[in-house]
Amino acid sequence: MPEERYVTLAEVKQLLEEASEGRELTPDQKLAMDHAQKVAALTPGKARELQADLKKLGFVSDALCAKIADVLPTHSDDVRVLFSKERMVLDKKNIELILSTVEKYL
Repeated sequence: MPEERYVTLAEVKQLLEEASEGRELTPDQKLAMDHAQKVAALTPGKARELQADLKKLGFVSDALCAKIADVLPTHSDDVRVLFSKERMVLDKKNIELILSTVEKYL
């Protein structure tokens, strides 16, 4: 069974580009690749590094690590929106930790 993990848009872009070299992409895959090309701001390597740094904080889930790497929030309200569906309330210190970690990759 294939490994399941959360991937960033940068990784989606890379995976679809590799797949397009060997075969024709489906219309949905073409749309996903177009979106990833327009929105992905980091390289796949940098996105994975950012995810690893966020995971080290200890309170960010794998899914949110990927979402933060996609969105690259620069304001505390952006972070609060990403965590709005979580069952935890972030204090100002944790928000600042996330923002300072993201800032290293901008």
